[in-house]
Amino acid sequence: MFGFKGAYFYLVSLQITIIKFFKKIYFTSNYYNKSLQSKVPVQVYFNPNPFLLSIISPYKKKLFKVEEIDPNNFWLKEEENAQLNERHNFLWLNLIDRKTDGKNIQKIIYLWMLRNTNFKKKIWDSKTLSSRITSWILNIDIIINNGTFDFKRNFFNSIVSQCNHLKKNIRFEKDPLVKVQILTALILSGLAFKEYEENFNIAINELDKFVNSYFDKDGFPLSRNPNDLVFLARYFLLCNESIKDAQKYIPEFLEKIIEQNLSCIKLIKTPEEKVPLFNGGSEIDLSSFEKYLDDTNHKKKNKNNTIGGLFYAKSKSQLIFLDIDGPPKKNFSKNYQSGPLSFEYFIDGTKIITNCGFGNHLSSKAVLISRLTATQSTLTINDTSITKFERNKLVNRIFGNSIKNTFKTSELKLTDDKNLIGCSISHNGYEKNFGCLHKREIYIDKQNNKLKGVDHITKKSDGIPVRYVFRFHLNPILTAVKTMGGNSALIQISKNKSLIFTIENEDIEIEKSIFLGGKKILDNSCITISGNLVNKNKSFNWEIKKKI
Repeated sequence: MFGFKGAYFYLVSLQITIIKFFKKIYFTSNYYNKSLQSKVPVQVYFNPNPFLLSIISPYKKKLFKVEEIDPNNFWLKEEENAQLNERHNFLWLNLIDRKTDGKNIQKIIYLWMLRNTNFKKKIWDSKTLSSRITSWILNIDIIINNGTFDFKRNFFNSIVSQCNHLKKNIRFEKDPLVKVQILTALILSGLAFKEYEENFNIAINELDKFVNSYFDKDGFPLSRNPNDLVFLARYFLLCNESIKDAQKYIPEFLEKIIEQNLSCIKLIKTPEEKVPLFNGGSEIDLSSFEKYLDDTNHKKKNKNNTIGGLFYAKSKSQLIFLDIDGPPKKNFSKNYQSGPLSFEYFIDGTKIITNCGFGNHLSSKAVLISRLTATQSTLTINDTSITKFERNKLVNRIFGNSIKNTFKTSELKLTDDKNLIGCSISHNGYEKNFGCLHKREIYIDKQNNKLKGVDHITKKSDGIPVRYVFRFHLNPILTAVKTMGGNSALIQISKNKSLIFTIENEDIEIEKSIFLGGKKILDNSCITISGNLVNKNKSFNWEIKKKI
């Protein structure tokens, strides 16, 4: 049965699906493709810096050796969808040798235009199309260099037609990240072609609205996803640098959100120059941001040590991140993971305790697994995930695997004195079904250079037995063995360096787990504490310290 909110999203999804069905038919008609034709620019008014493509391109090494490719065969081979999109988005132009690859690139694009002038569903989807326009305009100098008049005219006409398609359909785009990609393409087209300066103005206005609706007061995405933060910051930087190079006025909102985004990234950047694995986060290399982060004035500390619903604390060689917030709203939750009060812990630059990451680069099954509470370093009760996710296929197709229920966190208390830095926080995610509240206290002990934790399970309803499991997932590069006493584990970091995890009055187990934060599934170890509760509350005292 649908609740009121569920019924609303179902009806909206049904409406959008019907619209999309008729749009696909309309898009393939000659009438629609003719409607995309408009004035062809005479020349390029502004040549953007082609090296700006490296800000957004995922390719950091020479995967495409254009000089070894026969342009006549480039589009003939049937590819899988992922490979197809990789070729048609042209982000691989970031890898070309600009001294020798010009003629081959021109031929490849010429053949693309012959085959794909009119709308084609997979090739003209908004994400692929936006990336293609962005890549073409950022490399427009080498593409049109020594080209014939007809080639240039057809090339300019193709850009304009695709931009017109984006403008006609931007209001239907529900994915916020794709929307920013669309706006970036339109901004660049408005900078490159004086005849289409309107594209620039439209896109800037839409981008302003987007920024006002998608970020919190600190500039963190309302999705609470670190990957979204990094993704959007890259595109904002690309827009900002292009506008600056074009010697146009940079909107104040764009400068402000970039400053806020960079400050957020600076605050959450781990010692490994990656993001912590919360709420859809996966391993992203942040080293390319160093230039911009160095210019950011925000120091790696703010008044409350909180950002984007994460608490962070650092002392000497130790660093912790803790999820202290509830889930985002349904329309921002398609990558949310059910892990309230989960944490990650670093010492001497090495991550020790981790969440398992988000498996969106791996498979749909990996995504499903990575959303379970059990894949986060926190508490599960009766092997149940705290958050339920939308299973209606129609709603999922439009809004992604969004959440169906919610919970609240409360009683946040921050501590920062000469001995300890950390916090305590509670959540009610298990109250409705099991009558339990979970409170976690976590502190860096400055004096003794160790991590201290206390977990509390409060039973508000007697008579209902529950099984609790605390999981502490370990970095895949580490190994752990249970000690003879049964209540501690030796975590091996290197040959001569190890840590001891200890819990009072409980037995631990070392279980096998999987890590989904990278580009492939890795095995890792997980320290677990489990037991049963009936009519009592219980506290669990644990610590992680260096082995002497």
